[in-house]
Amino acid sequence: MKTRVAVLHQMHLERPYTTSKPLKIEEVILDDPGFNEVVVKIKAAGLCHSDLSVIDGNRPRPLPMALGHEAAGEVISLGPGVKKLKVGDHVVFTFLPSCGACSYCQTGRAALCEPGAEANGNGTLLGGHKRINKDGSYYFHHLGVSGFAEHAVASVDSLVKIDADIPFEIAALFGCAVMTGVGAVVNTAPLKFGDSILVVGLGGVGLSAIFGAKAAGASQIIAADLNPEKRKIALSIGAHHVIDSSQEGALEDLMKLTGGGVDVSVEFAGAISALDFAFQATKRGGITVTAALPHPDARLQLSPESISWTRKNP
Repeated sequence: MKTRVAVLHQMHLERPYTTSKPLKIEEVILDDPGFNEVVVKIKAAGLCHSDLSVIDGNRPRPLPMALGHEAAGEVISLGPGVKKLKVGDHVVFTFLPSCGACSYCQTGRAALCEPGAEANGNGTLLGGHKRINKDGSYYFHHLGVSGFAEHAVASVDSLVKIDADIPFEIAALFGCAVMTGVGAVVNTAPLKFGDSILVVGLGGVGLSAIFGAKAAGASQIIAADLNPEKRKIALSIGAHHVIDSSQEGALEDLMKLTGGGVDVSVEFAGAISALDFAFQATKRGGITVTAALPHPDARLQLSPESISWTRKNP
């Protein structure tokens, strides 16, 4: 079938992107879905910082690639062997497919799925195939989704069925922002009832982490960002305190506020200075979690002594 997709042909273009225009809207041919694959009509998609990290080269991917990984839509056709979904189902994409069979999936750690990670790195669907055809050449898939499009072919293991009454523009956020932010708090940390928490970086993921902290019963939620408007939003959705971590004395103020640091720090800003602040703000015996995407060459300098008392035992 013919459809339109947003394609990245070159990374490292100069900003502003309104001038350099790294994404090109192109008409392509979607191959028929293969085994355990479906075609989804995209109804909503979000622009996540992970997409920008591919565009600016912080997360190099094979090119040309059809971008977009935070999306929701409706299943319109099925490939052979599909049993989990049917035509008309509403679905949210997940940016890491879970094969269900590798050692990580079998032990409840599907986020570390080995075949899923390999497929994402190669720019293919979980089965190893590419389905986006332009003049006989194939474009790569972004994290098994390629949601900046009118339609997408995806593995059923990259999709989660949702209730039909959930608005697509809300459902799309669960494909990355909510899943990442809430997951970092309630699964990776995990925050216990009554713990204090610092959330650094208040984009979609960080704001979702605040919702996760509220749901988990955090006693004290502190939100940090350089942007005052984002700090206002954090207060409006449940943060108890907000800080500008770039200001002189911010760490000392946080220590006084918390009586020596927070139980859990989660960082989503993607800057080493932000991760360092989150780590320094974590109390003795606490845990620091990052789900941000700094440049792969970025390094955080830590004292082995500080690691020994900062990280909790499993």
